[in-house]
Amino acid sequence: MTPHPRRRPLWLALLLALTLAQGAARGAEGEHIFVSGGPALRGWEKLRKSTDQHDVYWHNFVRKAKWRMLEVLKEEGPDTEITWMVYRPAYVRRASEEGRPLVAWVESVRDEFFQKLHNKTIKLIWFDSGDDIVRYINGGQSRRRNKVAMFEYFGHSNRHAFLLDYSSAVMGASKAWLHENELSKIKRKAFAKGAFCRSFGCHTGESMSKAWKRATGVRMWGVHGKTDYADERTVKISPGGYWKY
Repeated sequence: MTPHPRRRPLWLALLLALTLAQGAARGAEGEHIFVSGGPALRGWEKLRKSTDQHDVYWHNFVRKAKWRMLEVLKEEGPDTEITWMVYRPAYVRRASEEGRPLVAWVESVRDEFFQKLHNKTIKLIWFDSGDDIVRYINGGQSRRRNKVAMFEYFGHSNRHAFLLDYSSAVMGASKAWLHENELSKIKRKAFAKGAFCRSFGCHTGESMSKAWKRATGVRMWGVHGKTDYADERTVKISPGGYWKY
C-alpha cells in the first residue's frame, strides 16, 4: 500500500509562498512605497493595564520601516525608487507630549541615514488621511509610466482597516484610517505586473488582504493574528500568528 505524501503545515506552505512572492517582486520595476502610521499617546496608554499598553517607543513604525527600506535597497540596487509616507498628525501630537522634535527626527532618517550615510535619495511624504494614500498610489498621469512595484504598511490595524492614529487623537480608538471598503478607490492599473504588497499590522490577513486583492487585483500579505514591534529592526509575528493573503 502506497503511503500518502506528508503534507506541509499550513504556516510553512504560506511562508514558502511568501518567500517566492518576494523573490518574484524583485523583478518588478517601479516605485516602492512604504507607509508608516502613527504612535499612540503615552498619556492615553498609561491609563490602561500594562499588558494592554501600546507604543512605549514613539519610533515603532518609523524605525522598522527604515530598516526595511534599507533591506530592499540592498537587495534591489541603488537605483531603486523609494517613497516613504508618514502619518504626520500623530507625530506632531506625540512630539508635543514628549517635548521633543519628533518630526525633525523622522526627517533625519531621510537626510542623515539615507542621504548622508548611504548616499541614497528617498522621497518622504507627510500625509494626513487614508485618502492621501489612495491618491498617491493612483498617482495621476505619472502613474501610467511609473507603476507601483511594492507597497508595505507599518502601523496599527485591525482585520478591516489600517488604523493610522490609533489611541493618538482618542484613547483606544482611531480618527484616521484606510478601511477595506475604501480600497475600490485604488486603480488597478497603478500596480506593476508582479507587484508585492504586505501589511505588518495586526490582523490584516483576516479580512483586509482579501479585500485588497478584490479591489486591486494584487495580493497583499497580512498576518492572521498579532504582530510585535518590540525588536529593534524587524517586525515579529506573535505566537499563534502566521502570514496569509
